[in-house]
Amino acid sequence: MDKLHIVKAGGNLLEDSSIRKEFLQHFAELEGSKILVHGGGKSATALAEKLGLSVQMVEGRRITDAAMLEVAVMTYAGALNKNLVAELQALGCNALGLSGADGNAVQAVKRPVKNIDYGYVGDVTQVNGSLFQNLCKNHTVPVCCALTHDGQGQLLNTNADTMAAVIAQRLSESFAVRLTYCFEKPGVLLDVDDIHSLIPQLTRSRFEELKASGQIVAGMLPKLTNCFTALEGGVAQVRIGEIALLRESIPHTQIVL
Repeated sequence: MDKLHIVKAGGNLLEDSSIRKEFLQHFAELEGSKILVHGGGKSATALAEKLGLSVQMVEGRRITDAAMLEVAVMTYAGALNKNLVAELQALGCNALGLSGADGNAVQAVKRPVKNIDYGYVGDVTQVNGSLFQNLCKNHTVPVCCALTHDGQGQLLNTNADTMAAVIAQRLSESFAVRLTYCFEKPGVLLDVDDIHSLIPQLTRSRFEELKASGQIVAGMLPKLTNCFTALEGGVAQVRIGEIALLRESIPHTQIVL
């Protein structure tokens, strides 16, 4: 079975120009088929604040009203996505920017209102595996932003960690998929301010213990939940770490069942 690298870029990797340049260089040098998935929450938050819009988060997930959705589309699918594609082209990596609506890449349904109304947030229902397979076979690198669509003309904001996990899960039917979540920390830390508190291997039971004790909170909660979902869905390997992990074996967090 052919190998496929799926990399989700998070944290400050896309905000700092020098870090971003290094990350994209490492990504471009990955051999074989690959897919890049990105969010852009910090850029969206900065633009929202400039426009006088309030930003609401619940357990690391963004509340997306109509105005915030417009900001997300401008940021994720617009400036950020197209700049990443252009920068990868400059590195000899033939990239193609995608939202979930492009090529019917990723469909979702608007999250139903229960205790919290998340607004225009999408829960993924379908990934167009054939589209991604064909792009990879034609040596074209999909660069996917964290927007989906409902098939009825409505764009939806979707967590980028979730996007990476569901795409990896769908493509694990055809590839041996390695899913890497890259950000500015060396991996999952017991103390976010101490890089020496790295957890080298994390099981679901240990994750549940840390979540219950409050040692894992905010944005790391959906990230790790998606990591375990991906593994349970057939993804061969899931790991979390810094940029250099794309190039060499360095200390990181390996997710295991």
